[in-house]
Amino acid sequence: MNNKNRTQGFTLIELLIVIAIIGILAAVLIPNLLGARAKANDVAAAAVARQVLTAMAAMEVGNPNSTGADATCTLASKVVTVASGNATPTASVNAPAPITDVTCTSTAATYTTVVTYDGGSTGKSPLTVVAAK
Repeated sequence: MNNKNRTQGFTLIELLIVIAIIGILAAVLIPNLLGARAKANDVAAAAVARQVLTAMAAMEVGNPNSTGADATCTLASKVVTVASGNATPTASVNAPAPITDVTCTSTAATYTTVVTYDGGSTGKSPLTVVAAK
């Protein structure tokens, strides 16, 4: 019999080994990728909280008549608007998708921002991040 006319291919064992290796790699990588998204949500919420605090501090510095105790935050269409009752300009901070609520309070000495968001590294929902001056 002439072996030159025979087509070469993979055996069933070789194919099963490759499929098993791909399955093991997928089982290891998928949980790590899901954890990366949750950690990214944590970092995004903390970043929004810091940006709101910075906006509150900038409004106080920009208005010498400010007591630092009248800043308000509102969240609409994923944009956080920080305003002051002393007729200073408002500031806006873009909030990423997982952010569901932002509140801020201020006194003459401190600013506090609370960011509530879905997801997170603990898997609980919703979570909050609190940032203070």
